[in-house]
Amino acid sequence: MRFAVVQHDIVWCDREANFARLEPRIAEAASHGANFVLLSETFSTGFAVEDPRFAEPHDGPSSRFLREMASEHSVVVAGSCPELAAEPTDDHRPANTFVVARPGGRVDRYRKIHPFTYGGEDRHVRPGDDFVTIEVDGLRVSLFVCYDLRFADEFWRLALDTDVYLVPANWPVSRREHWMALLRARAIENQAYVIGCNRVGDGGSLSYAGDSKVFGPNGDLLADGTEAGETILYADVSADEVTAVRERFRFLQDRR
Repeated sequence: MRFAVVQHDIVWCDREANFARLEPRIAEAASHGANFVLLSETFSTGFAVEDPRFAEPHDGPSSRFLREMASEHSVVVAGSCPELAAEPTDDHRPANTFVVARPGGRVDRYRKIHPFTYGGEDRHVRPGDDFVTIEVDGLRVSLFVCYDLRFADEFWRLALDTDVYLVPANWPVSRREHWMALLRARAIENQAYVIGCNRVGDGGSLSYAGDSKVFGPNGDLLADGTEAGETILYADVSADEVTAVRERFRFLQDRR
């Protein structure tokens, strides 16, 4: 499967502007043979957790955009957006929801388990409860979002049933070395592909360098968005390669 990682800037809390900017990038990725197009965390708003325009209804405009793009371009399209609960609840905060839309209409959702307390996300965003691993064209794909990357034990928990970890993010430039090191560490530890998509540009008084990356199951760097600005990374991913690495280096079985 060919993944396209769209490293993009975000117009602060302007969904329509972001949809207009992203649509041609998704079309470009599809024209280059991508089967799966990954956008950033909060791709349509930026990390504007304190802004009253941040939240949107369940299956709101951002999810509909992903579904429309998946259908129009016959690719899987995914990114995170702030969705309210589908049913009435006493907690009126949105969840930071990683939405995966497929061409046939199926939509999978993972709600970010770890809101970013240091950045105030926990005050405005409700945490998710469940890990999510989906199958896409024979690949077992586990979904995480940004700050989740720091919690190695949760990646380990899913390792035996995972070929690819996806991590969309809004990870600021001030901690970029952490982002890059943790992505590679999660790949090496779990002998799986790790695909990180981070935004570029400025938003909410923070700057973002991108540094989107694809690491293979042996920790090899397969695609790199460092210093590239807005760009699209491509990487071909194979479940057979994960199996081969794990059979050659039988490390996972030694965990206790």
